[in-house]
Amino acid sequence: MSHPQSYELLLVPDHSRTRTGAPGRPIRSAVVAATGDTGASGYPRYAGEGMEADIDPETRTVEAVLIDGDELDPGMSVQVAEGMRPAG
Repeated sequence: MSHPQSYELLLVPDHSRTRTGAPGRPIRSAVVAATGDTGASGYPRYAGEGMEADIDPETRTVEAVLIDGDELDPGMSVQVAEGMRPAG
């Protein structure tokens, strides 16, 4: 199965969600590229610009992530940017 070669990821504070359920503004973004490896989650691994993530290519869900080598802080989430078409 062919997987996208890159995604743009957004680091978003969950605690700033509005009453409408819309996420807060991203505080960081990174373009991550396929590494050719499979992460511990079983999904393809992507890395770049200080972010490393396992992403389910069918749902575009970030299944596992490291930010600058550390686990995600509580109150934060990472998501694939809407409107970015994966390359490849």
